[in-house]
Amino acid sequence: MVKKTIIDSKTFLYGVIGDPVSHSLSPAMHNSAFAHIGYNGAYLAFNVKDVGAAIAGVRGLGIKGLSVTIPHKLTVMEHLDEIDDKAVKIGAVNTVINKYGKLYGYNSDCLGATNALLEKTSIKDKDVVLVGAGGAARAIGFGIISEGGNLTILNILQDEGEKLAEDLGVEYYHLSEQKKVECQILINATPVGMTPNTEAMPVERAFLNKDMAVMDIVYNPLKTRLLKEAEDIGCITVDGVSMFVYQGVSQFESWTGEKAPVDVMRNVVMDALAK
Repeated sequence: MVKKTIIDSKTFLYGVIGDPVSHSLSPAMHNSAFAHIGYNGAYLAFNVKDVGAAIAGVRGLGIKGLSVTIPHKLTVMEHLDEIDDKAVKIGAVNTVINKYGKLYGYNSDCLGATNALLEKTSIKDKDVVLVGAGGAARAIGFGIISEGGNLTILNILQDEGEKLAEDLGVEYYHLSEQKKVECQILINATPVGMTPNTEAMPVERAFLNKDMAVMDIVYNPLKTRLLKEAEDIGCITVDGVSMFVYQGVSQFESWTGEKAPVDVMRNVVMDALAK
């Protein structure tokens, strides 16, 4: 039974910072989870351009935790007190916890991505192409290597792509050179295809083949054009909801110390996307 949440002076405040952030389903997911377990928390979306000012606000207002999304997962690290070893290795933070005024950075994208993929396919010894080199791509790339995958980076910005490839010890190709690489798993870790630009694709249709597993971290729309094209060819597909929910579960449990209601969180996201 869902418990009624009363907002009062003892309510813990959480939120997501990003730019843009209006599309985010994190508030719906986390607020439903808070209500379900009777936790006195509220979660809001903040469109942020100045990360330093936002983090100062977290300190000043005593906000208990943050989700961090595009494009702030790297920049936010400069403003925190301590960063978890795994997040340091990844080079990106998507979760902030306020512990008695000290701000700690973590990364739950890595676990979210690998768990989502492993539901559908193995990773070990597979050739994996990762499109993108931002904060989410860093986490996913780290996860793929940790699971024994053979990774290649495709990215449109050469300096960014080369830096991530160097950090992970893998190869990089410019997005225009996609014909030079082959893979068994393709992952889109860019916002390409996200609402409202739903007709865009991160790679050409000709890059896909029926023996691939194709994952898209974009979850709005649930079925991106990339996933539609992959499905039509006969690929195994992994949508962005699984990664989104798994990383949110990790955040929720880190913030509250309570077991996350995973099914509730997944159902809320699916219902929101259906609308």
